[in-house]
Amino acid sequence: MAGGIANNSTEPVNDMNNSAFLINPVVPCVEAELLHAFESIPTAHISDVMGRLPGAFGLHAYHGSGKLVGTALTVKTRPGDNLMVHHALDIASRGHVIVVDGGADLGRALVGEIMTLYAKRRGIAGFVIDGAVRDVLEFARHDFPCYARGHTHRGPYKDGPGQINVPVVVAGMVVNPGDLIVGDADGVVAVPIAEANAVLQQAILKASSERKQMLAIEAGTLDRSWVQQTIKEREAIFG
Repeated sequence: MAGGIANNSTEPVNDMNNSAFLINPVVPCVEAELLHAFESIPTAHISDVMGRLPGAFGLHAYHGSGKLVGTALTVKTRPGDNLMVHHALDIASRGHVIVVDGGADLGRALVGEIMTLYAKRRGIAGFVIDGAVRDVLEFARHDFPCYARGHTHRGPYKDGPGQINVPVVVAGMVVNPGDLIVGDADGVVAVPIAEANAVLQQAILKASSERKQMLAIEAGTLDRSWVQQTIKEREAIFG
């Protein structure tokens, strides 16, 4: 069939009120000032101040360079199917990050060069995909942020079902619609918007502390007594 694969699904793909095609309202984007503040914050610092618990595992950066900072617009799709990803591209606002729970399936690519060009045209901030992408060389040539679990030349189905703006799990990371998404060379983290200001301030303090340590290393004055102290404390606990 031209333009796609015949729909053999028994699901009512034209019923957008069906739970299999749940589409919740788009969450407004995070304020520009807060996004700008996070542009200089490494994901490692964010992870550290959030107890080293959040963050995606097993995703790879496919873009050439560039920091990802934006607001999560979440998509949960049947593995190998990108119909709802296409719909998300159409309803997203400038600054949204398309975060896709593709079930970690690597059998078919959920996005590629054409969808990326369309996303850039619409001002979308980037992709975070627990699934596969394709047109890898094109991603590498540009700075449009794209994090994915893997890649394949095989294209997707476009049948559905799927859901938009629901809580998803992406590479072990829980993401809610409207979360602040930050990605860099170390990976991707999601920050609940209610915690974003507190996380920002703690991350700034973390950066200041690390700068002091680096200066102490250069000056030869770094205090490393904590290592032996910690060993003694652990010995007392474990016998």
